[in-house]
Amino acid sequence: MKSLYHHPTFGNITISRTRRSRRITLSVRPSGEVRLSFPPYVSQRRALEFLESKREWILHAKAKYAARPVQPSLSAEDIERLRAEAKACLPVRTEELARNFGLRYGKVTIRATRSKWGSCTAQNNISLSLFLMTLPPHLRDYVIIHELCHTVYHNHSAEFHALVDKLLGGKEKVLAKELRGYSTR
Repeated sequence: MKSLYHHPTFGNITISRTRRSRRITLSVRPSGEVRLSFPPYVSQRRALEFLESKREWILHAKAKYAARPVQPSLSAEDIERLRAEAKACLPVRTEELARNFGLRYGKVTIRATRSKWGSCTAQNNISLSLFLMTLPPHLRDYVIIHELCHTVYHNHSAEFHALVDKLLGGKEKVLAKELRGYSTR
């Protein structure tokens, strides 16, 4: 259940009570939007106390995103060009990487997803954002390998991250940090 909470310092905050949450989580989006989610057994008051305890972290994160150069908005023509490039490149690269690492997947679809770079279904179908084409090739590979590893582990467990890290030659954390410097927005 999502709702908006108006905070005197941070403005509107998206609050989400969700059964999938195991703990209270807080995120700041590149747009500056603050999101707070928590499991059903945690009270909203407790979640808001957690938010207040992270005040300095939120201010730092918002300042970091505000200091980034604003990316120009893409025209419809730009998006169609990216879509064509993505359809020509990403399924082929996914097949190459899957073959190299002995991983199997269903199909690859390309979408104009702005909320995430990629996803993997329970049927091992992989969806990739056409905005991956705005990334350097090594980060595209990182996202594809991450999604391919979800065909083995459908979660973000320690085993999942160990597999991703192994396939990336021990560079998962470095690449994840680098990817956070990019946005689909």
